[in-house]
Amino acid sequence: MTTLDDVTSLTHAGSLLSAQGRITASYDLEVSDAAIAEYRALSASDGIHNANTSTGTIRYDGASRAHIINGMGVTLGDSIVGLTALAAVQHRYPGISFSIYRPARTPLFVKTLYQLAAPLFGTVLDLPVPLDALPPNEPKVDVGNHLFWPNFSTMPMIDFFLWALGLEPADIALQEKSNGWLKQLGLPDLPREWKGRPYILLAPTASTPVRSIPSRYLPGIVSRLWAEFRLPIVGSLPIEHEHYINISTHSQSTASYLSWVRGSTLLVTSDTSALHVGAGFDVPTAAFFTTIPSTLRARDYPKCAAIDFPIPALTGIHASARPADLALVERAYSELDRIDWIGALRARTA
Repeated sequence: MTTLDDVTSLTHAGSLLSAQGRITASYDLEVSDAAIAEYRALSASDGIHNANTSTGTIRYDGASRAHIINGMGVTLGDSIVGLTALAAVQHRYPGISFSIYRPARTPLFVKTLYQLAAPLFGTVLDLPVPLDALPPNEPKVDVGNHLFWPNFSTMPMIDFFLWALGLEPADIALQEKSNGWLKQLGLPDLPREWKGRPYILLAPTASTPVRSIPSRYLPGIVSRLWAEFRLPIVGSLPIEHEHYINISTHSQSTASYLSWVRGSTLLVTSDTSALHVGAGFDVPTAAFFTTIPSTLRARDYPKCAAIDFPIPALTGIHASARPADLALVERAYSELDRIDWIGALRARTA
């Protein structure tokens, strides 16, 4: 097998195999200070299905367990959608469970999601693990480093994960693509003063500034929401507005964050995890998109009013904090007052 150089090891469309035969995540190498050693593509190993290189289908029938290698990313939104695809596999192959091998250095906020989801899906283990530890007679699917897979930039995210897991996206019903498995999680109640109280949740911050709602527009969004719905607006950012309440002290864990989305009457967000959580709990949502077309993220969310700000210079960019890029985003949001996003959101409450 060909040895990958340092750059290719970080951008390889799949997981890595060390010279010692250990399955390794590129992400763990990227965030480590250690020098990158000799790695090869895991997909070149016998019995590993990587949709970029494999031919044929994955045989889940008859298997009680499948091994999902380096899935489903290190962000909360990608992980939620990836687990939705695993739920679709379970729907077709009742009784199957998964061993999900994850980058060890995944942020704690995301690790916690997998801990919450483990009773539904199976076992979650940290990489690296020896390749020889995976039984030869059980399906082994590599979904590693998916951000660098060509199809991730061109397919709706749920379709991408379904395809990567060996399912035909067109065969999966709409209701299976909207993250309904989240309703099965054991989540905490909201604080007593908020339990059963209507509120609007404002979740403007994505994992990268280029996909977030610029802070200068947040007070105006709060004003428009209050004028239309007369409900308190809550969120985890400090926003100076008489009708906004900062709940950051009550939303410091993944489980509490999910509970706040679940309990919301309406949700206003950007291209971030709240979008996918809201869909799972059927929360009427307005979501703003800048660099990634909404059809690639919200196509299957009937309760979501998706508002696109076309920025040709930034199309397809997943992450950026460059001042020039953020200036383009700021300019796009200057058109917000000319868009009837409130009407689109109200239509989703019907």
